[in-house]
Amino acid sequence: MLSRIINFHDYGHLLPVVRNSLIAGAVVALVGGLIGPFVVSRDLPFAVHGISELSFAGASGALLIGSNVVAGAIVGSLIAALLLGLLGERAQQRNSVIGVVMPFGLGLGVLFLGLYRGRAANKFGLLTGQIVAVDTPRMRWLIVVCAVVVVALALMWRPLAFSGVDPDVAAARGVPTRALSILFMLTLGLAVATAVQIVGALLVLALLVTPAAAAMQVTATPAAVTALSVGFAVLATIGGILLATGSSLPISPYVTTISFTIFLVCRACGAQRTKRGWVLSR
Repeated sequence: MLSRIINFHDYGHLLPVVRNSLIAGAVVALVGGLIGPFVVSRDLPFAVHGISELSFAGASGALLIGSNVVAGAIVGSLIAALLLGLLGERAQQRNSVIGVVMPFGLGLGVLFLGLYRGRAANKFGLLTGQIVAVDTPRMRWLIVVCAVVVVALALMWRPLAFSGVDPDVAAARGVPTRALSILFMLTLGLAVATAVQIVGALLVLALLVTPAAAAMQVTATPAAVTALSVGFAVLATIGGILLATGSSLPISPYVTTISFTIFLVCRACGAQRTKRGWVLSR
């Protein structure tokens, strides 16, 4: 049993096989770490999960018809993101829309996979990630899409940060909050589509939410939160890929375990710092 979880036999020969996965994983983790603080501060973790389900449906549909899986995931993510951006500007409205869209996307994806007659590993990989699924064409797609996300975030960074702190004041100061919200949701949709390729649709929160949530446990400085979020995401992804290389299990359990462990450590450090500050204040 243990040898299936961690096995370094012939490890040196296996590393070249996952070279593309390591490169793609690092790039996707960078994007997840950059966008994660905005996801947490704008209360969008549930939206990430909702988008991932339609991304899964799009990827499954592409797999069924023999088309590009990354392109299918992107189309599904953008449709979900646009729906959430247009129909759910407020948190309560957005959560209701997600509750409707998410089971539909998951059911549609399951239907497409049920009709697919190819390798079972391809089906399973869309849900939980697959260590050798990133071939060279797919890696190029991921890098291009991640570059688009990084550029979009750079252009929206200041207004996003402002509207995330106080949307009403931002709107009063002339920030187009509704248009900005829709653009951010579309950018988030692209980020989700790339993350699905690494950890699968079911566990995408481990890259887009957990690293940022961990960083916020130990610092409140925006620049530090972003830097730590990126570092945690890269550590979880690359560490997960390296551990999964020597096993017969999907990559996602390793990525999620590392990410969750980082969160617990940061949570403990944050609690200790808060306790120390309370004692000193007395």
